[in-house]
Amino acid sequence: MLGRGPKLKEGAYVFSTRKNGDYVDFIFGIVSGAEGRRVGVNGVVVDPVGLKNKVAQGKAGDRSEEILKHPTPDNVVLALVYRVEHENFAAELDLDTDRCDIIPPKVHAVLDGWVRESLPEMINGVLSLPDGEERDEAKRALKHRMETLMDPNLRRTLYSVCRSLKILY
Repeated sequence: MLGRGPKLKEGAYVFSTRKNGDYVDFIFGIVSGAEGRRVGVNGVVVDPVGLKNKVAQGKAGDRSEEILKHPTPDNVVLALVYRVEHENFAAELDLDTDRCDIIPPKVHAVLDGWVRESLPEMINGVLSLPDGEERDEAKRALKHRMETLMDPNLRRTLYSVCRSLKILY
């Protein structure tokens, strides 16, 4: 039984990265095919532009810099609190040069749902507004979105992030 684990095969969920200037974008998706040391992946590539701006403005700490330079499936949700840009990703990864980590389906579902539900924009909207009626309305919209999410893991993760940012009321 030792040495057995998930195999990198068609249908597996993966996490990868790609260099983008001084920092690294992250990719998550599903393996569409594997041949030798090359793996086809269909998914999403995410550029955490909001976190990059915070770091450039000197408003973020060492942890943020670490996330931008060395993203992992565990720490990227912290980058997804701020505005992101994303696009579809359909390309091959070379296992000799590219990172390609297998991730659990639940982690993929949370990352995918977070980006596709536009949660970074909603959270950033709350954080960037001054106290007042407009911010309260943004909080209500975010709370409503959280309550209507179908994926319980995504809902739980969003609740945890909102609670830690003290944006729930």
